[in-house]
Amino acid sequence: MLQIVIPAYNEANRLPRTLRELRRFVRDHRARLGAVEVIVVDNASTDEAAALAAAADCRALPVRVLSCATRGKGAAVAAGIAVTDADVVAFMDADGATHLDALLESTRLMALGVDVAIGSRAAHGSDTAARHSRLRESGARRYRSLTGRIVPGISDTQCGFKVFRGDVARTAFAGLRTAGFSFDVELLARVQRGGARVVEFPVQWADVPGSTFEPLRHGAGAFLNLAVIAWQLRLVPARVNGVDASLAPSSAALSQLAVEA
Repeated sequence: MLQIVIPAYNEANRLPRTLRELRRFVRDHRARLGAVEVIVVDNASTDEAAALAAAADCRALPVRVLSCATRGKGAAVAAGIAVTDADVVAFMDADGATHLDALLESTRLMALGVDVAIGSRAAHGSDTAARHSRLRESGARRYRSLTGRIVPGISDTQCGFKVFRGDVARTAFAGLRTAGFSFDVELLARVQRGGARVVEFPVQWADVPGSTFEPLRHGAGAFLNLAVIAWQLRLVPARVNGVDASLAPSSAALSQLAVEA
């Protein structure tokens, strides 16, 4: 079985379409995907997202709805992963920005022995269509340059589509401290340090209007979180492509991260 966690904060306008498309895709590719269950985690929404998700439950695609009172995408995904029991688990965004073909490629990689398969908008062969502002694009480039110091070898930490071997995901999320936007960076750092085989693969991705992330409001906190994550993981050894490596920045690098944040 594959269990897919979808965090939802005020996603009444986007989540129903994503669930419909997911149900259709799973039906059309049942032979390759097998049984699939969706776990929607309502992250203290004030709209009808939870009720709409519950109404989407059906035999073709079971949908379970959980509540997570702790605000933040990281907290919501962690709550969803905590109740999984499948051999393969995933999380994806409620907006459905990543084309669902990613399910086929990621499960293929898992069958080949990969521990973590992450969709990447930066991988060769990806196809992205974005309507972001110049400010957001500039901030994203700077953010990626800093994440490279914490999770070297991963070019796109923030694409909202990631698939894991179930035990790897549950172990990594159990120790997760970052509740907000930057949780992916800590998560990937943890699986790297655990020796997991992480593979990025190209995706088709199109920006969907309605994101609750606002650069001016949330950007500074996201950058500060990177410095915090680097500091928290500074003494934890890591393995990259099976080779021992120090992913923890030096004291000078940590100080520079904090300054740049």
